[in-house]
Amino acid sequence: MTQTIRRVAIIGANRIPFARSNSAYSYASNQDMLTAALNGLVNRYNLQGQRIGEFVAGAVIKHSRDFNLARETVLSTALDAQTPATDIQQACGTGLQALMIAANKIALGQIDSAIAGGSDTTSDAPIGVSEGLRKILLEANRKKTTKDKLKQLAKIRPKHLAPLIPRNGEPRTNMSMGEHTEITVKEWGVTREEQDEIAFNSHKNLLAAYERGFFDDLITPFQGVEKDNLARTPDLEKLASLKPAFDRKSGKGTLTAGNSSALTDGASVVLLASEEWAKEHNLPVQAYLSFYETASVDFFGKDGNKNKEGLLMAPAYAVPRMLDRAGITLQDFDFYEIHEAFAGVVCSTLKAWEDPKFCKERLGLDKPLGSIDRSKLNVNGSSIATGHPFAATGGRVVGTLAKMISEKGSGRGLISICAAGGQGVVAIIEIGRASCRERV
Repeated sequence: MTQTIRRVAIIGANRIPFARSNSAYSYASNQDMLTAALNGLVNRYNLQGQRIGEFVAGAVIKHSRDFNLARETVLSTALDAQTPATDIQQACGTGLQALMIAANKIALGQIDSAIAGGSDTTSDAPIGVSEGLRKILLEANRKKTTKDKLKQLAKIRPKHLAPLIPRNGEPRTNMSMGEHTEITVKEWGVTREEQDEIAFNSHKNLLAAYERGFFDDLITPFQGVEKDNLARTPDLEKLASLKPAFDRKSGKGTLTAGNSSALTDGASVVLLASEEWAKEHNLPVQAYLSFYETASVDFFGKDGNKNKEGLLMAPAYAVPRMLDRAGITLQDFDFYEIHEAFAGVVCSTLKAWEDPKFCKERLGLDKPLGSIDRSKLNVNGSSIATGHPFAATGGRVVGTLAKMISEKGSGRGLISICAAGGQGVVAIIEIGRASCRERV
């Protein structure tokens, strides 16, 4: 039996405005935000009462009560209750990975429509008990008599009462993403000025996009917020005056609060479909999700590996593999959406693709991928300006890029998202490809 691979259409997207952690959405949960984003999409595309093939979504910072976040979100919206839902998580790549999972099912004909995305909040972060207290409580639960239970609980000491708060650190290195990125930018010779320029353009481009109404049909206001509240009128002098945030001792730190993405709350979703489903529902196609790739790197020297890579450099490996399968070059794009976890990551990735030694020794290429036209980079702002609610970034990027391509009426866009654990998720969105292909 021959399997037909169908094109996966991007119909549209919706998100709530992103907000700095502990600000406008301090008391909103992941489910609150994801429900708002999903209901906004349902209303925009008149999906009330419809059974969608699947809803795939996730969150990185997640309470145990949210074990079925995607399904509970569906049940809180106007979608048919028969719409199935799946939770996933791949750190900052969660949103894009959710789209890839849904797209594969559409491409293979298993479903005709899907919605995918993600939500994250660091304001409503789960706070756990200490490991010592947890063990005492579990042991007390195992005891059969009240006397034995009380005897076990009597072991609790003040030191056990300290809460366990989530931290932005890699379990293998006990270093934060920012600390890892400081190492990477030093290795690649990225200057403070280069990073501040990326940050400046991010804010400038985002504000210009809001000014011309670009986000009017991509955002649903939430709790009185109508646009991303981290956006600021950029000032290079102010950016240059900020002190290093992660390397404060060497005198060579270049990552600051201004050229790094902030902890953020928000949610986003994207509607995908087969061309037949879109036609039946009289919904125009914005673009197609045509290629995608997932990669990982050894960032800590597993088994004595001396050629360890930067924590957030996996997209530098994923993109050339994807380009090879697509049969195109790095220059064959009209737009580049490179996630700004840190401006230094964007700069380091671009430098890696331009470097002959890296491309030959690490990527196995005969020549460098080359440089890109920087005027095509993050033209409507990116994570430094919008903020970065981990699982929601993928949906934001895909929704923005699909609309850009739709407005242009042709073309192709590259998506690159780095993620914790030395991972990276990348994709190509375009108009005109015949199929949807993926390799992990």
